[in-house]
Amino acid sequence: MTDSAPPEAQRREELLATARAMSIARLNTGTAGNVSVRTADGMLITPSGMPPDACCADDMVAVSSDGTPTGRLAPSSEWRFHHDLYSRRPESGAILHAHAPFATALACQRLEIPPFHYMIARFGGNTVRCADYATFGTQALSDNILAAMEDRSACLMANHGMLVFGRNLANALALAIEFETLCEQYWRTRQLGEPVLLSDAEMAEVVERFRWYGKPQAR
Repeated sequence: MTDSAPPEAQRREELLATARAMSIARLNTGTAGNVSVRTADGMLITPSGMPPDACCADDMVAVSSDGTPTGRLAPSSEWRFHHDLYSRRPESGAILHAHAPFATALACQRLEIPPFHYMIARFGGNTVRCADYATFGTQALSDNILAAMEDRSACLMANHGMLVFGRNLANALALAIEFETLCEQYWRTRQLGEPVLLSDAEMAEVVERFRWYGKPQAR
């Protein structure tokens, strides 16, 4: 379930603030990456080719559920996989794509992240997959991402970067930072040799525990 919707002006401000926070967190530099938030009739997404610090809230682009953009600026060239993920995954409230350094390094090796650490389960399973390569902005890339995100809330994108979704913008940003931290830990572990992996049984127990992780205590 997604959070109740704030007014559009507030949502635009929150989207811009999230895009700027991505740069502060070193998930992105310049015009790389993009972020969106679900709306009642589609989504708001960052504009194409503009660094967040050069944007204002009114520059955030509305895209309807049929893929039609409105506004004076073009939506991010990656709007298509945002649109398709919202259609496929009703639990997604915000989607974040970044060229974060460690995630991108692993993506350029086309590596799936195995269960080297139990926190991999935070993203829905015992691995984080790497989506097959396709040119940015294409339907082929969106199709590859949908496959990699099956039963997951994060993936790597081959020779490209990382993608996460959350229940809202704050949650998506927090998950992206957490995911990049895991990517760094995996990258560093590989410098020492092949990591010792958790078993399927051990990861299944962790995945089950994550079903209530961070949720209110039952009364």
